[in-house]
Amino acid sequence: MKLENQFRYLVGGYYGVSLMDEYSLKEFVMDDIKKYIIDFIEVNPIKDYDYKKEANDIKDNVSERVKLQDALLVLNKINGPMDLVFLIKKKLKKLDRK
Repeated sequence: MKLENQFRYLVGGYYGVSLMDEYSLKEFVMDDIKKYIIDFIEVNPIKDYDYKKEANDIKDNVSERVKLQDALLVLNKINGPMDLVFLIKKKLKKLDRK
């Protein structure tokens, strides 16, 4: 997987977790994801890549469904809390019904 795509799903996952208002500890998980993203950038710098612009594009233009799916990938990668994983899956199922 290209580094740009990895960065995109990490950021998408961050914003996916931010959608989970029903999860009281989401700020802590978001902080863990943010640290993971910073470490990823330090280890895998992408030449001539505007990280901030790309992150804003993801925030504004990627669907809620994709952000939530990215969140599942990121939570798996960082060994995130399973109760949050279950909440995200439940929310995805609700989106399927719409």
